[in-house]
Amino acid sequence: MKKLFSIGPGTWVTAAFIGPGTVTVCTLAGVKFGYTLLWALIISVVACVILQEMAARLGVVTQKGLSEVLTSQFENKAIKNVLIVLILSAIAIGNAAYEAGNISGGVLGVNTLLEAVTENKHIPKSYISILIGGIAFIMLYSGNYKLIERSLIGLVLLMSLAFITTAIVTKPNIWELGKGVVPDFSTNKLLTIVGLIGTTVVPYNLFLHASIVREKWKSTTDLPTARKDTVVAIVLGGIVSIAIMIAGAAMQQTEVHSAADLAKGLEPVFGSIAKYVLSIGLFAAGITSAITAPLAAAYVVKGCLGWKGNLKSKKFKAVWMIILLLGVVFSSLGIKSIEIIRFAQIANGLLLPVVATFLLWVMNQSKILGQYTNSRQQNLLGILVLLVVCFLGLRSVWNVIINL
Repeated sequence: MKKLFSIGPGTWVTAAFIGPGTVTVCTLAGVKFGYTLLWALIISVVACVILQEMAARLGVVTQKGLSEVLTSQFENKAIKNVLIVLILSAIAIGNAAYEAGNISGGVLGVNTLLEAVTENKHIPKSYISILIGGIAFIMLYSGNYKLIERSLIGLVLLMSLAFITTAIVTKPNIWELGKGVVPDFSTNKLLTIVGLIGTTVVPYNLFLHASIVREKWKSTTDLPTARKDTVVAIVLGGIVSIAIMIAGAAMQQTEVHSAADLAKGLEPVFGSIAKYVLSIGLFAAGITSAITAPLAAAYVVKGCLGWKGNLKSKKFKAVWMIILLLGVVFSSLGIKSIEIIRFAQIANGLLLPVVATFLLWVMNQSKILGQYTNSRQQNLLGILVLLVVCFLGLRSVWNVIINL
């Protein structure tokens, strides 16, 4: 019974992909297109479950991270080095750039709450950035897997409660919601569709998931529990994303640029409570991503460079400390680091199809996974997801290039 209701590493994935970026994309999708893109969110959640289940299974069976397995399969040093550089560029450097956005998202949520308490007195953004960075630092520095996991579970549940409550308060039209599950590929919606899927299916979660399952599960007998954990956690994340889109669709204005605008925009319609509840959700989304992004980078560097040790090793701590520090500094000073983010987007765009292809390939290697290779149905679903992520990767790279 305890295993049946076990909640674990899957929550880390949800905590990672429901960040300020996802909140903003879902908000804008709701504001611009109402409920008509619910189907795209559903597809993204299904794709995420398929890939993350494979990553979790790989981690449990091999007791290795994805970066370790990936680099070990290439004997050619030149190919291996190119792959390592691509992975480190996309995940380590990319997460350093995105960390500022994660912390800034949490700052927006805290600011909205504090402004009401202090009667709109200005609170320096840098102070709140340091506070959020400090909270993340304390949890990560402990090196205690259970503490971090329980903290993330609590924050994810808080975030879920905040956004789902807001969606319910908006009293969505059930008939219109039902029509939203019908696919619509209108040209003016394509970029938003790509954004919705791209914020849910992300490379660094595959690396993070394969690594952290080893901290909790050591035997293949735990695979059913790991699978349940993955499905439940990611579906919960999908429900949260849908709730955010529903809240965005309820807004009566179109000038919305961030989730903070959503919080303020709902106040005239539903009163100040909706604004505060949403702000709490935004804070939770920001801080959970601020914790998981440095961790993912540390796991990737550890795997690529062949380091030994666990969450408490000095090298591992050094990596996430650098990522977190850069995030706090960039957020405090308001540095957008556009060029670094563009570079990271190109690297991620190239890495996602490569990692998805490799993952699908390795999940069919009996010499690595034994009897736990993919079934025919899993391969079929995996190929469909692969086609989607290839499109996403190429589209991401193209968008960056044409905007240079």
